[in-house]
Amino acid sequence: MCGITGFWTQKDRGEIPQIIENMTDTLIHRGPDDSGVWADKDVGIALGHRRLSILDLSPKGHQPMFSHSERFVIVYNGEVYNFKDIKKMLAEEGIGFRTDTDTEVILEAIER
Repeated sequence: MCGITGFWTQKDRGEIPQIIENMTDTLIHRGPDDSGVWADKDVGIALGHRRLSILDLSPKGHQPMFSHSERFVIVYNGEVYNFKDIKKMLAEEGIGFRTDTDTEVILEAIER
């Protein structure tokens, strides 16, 4: 199971990147395959992810993951059993995919 972490704050925004790195590092036992963080100091929000690769074993499945428009960002742990069906429907609408992950399918479905 992957590890996810995140927080939102209105104070000490300059320390956000280091805080989210530290939080994510404590979850190494939850996902030894990859690690990623994202932070927006202007808004005061941060997300972290420790990856246990199951579906798409390539680096393309790196998280936090951005939607194609970069409007949305996600850290996700779970399994969408019908993600291939959803992906096919979105592809028929002209949506392109960079990965074979259910995470990207969720992200692009939300954007629609």
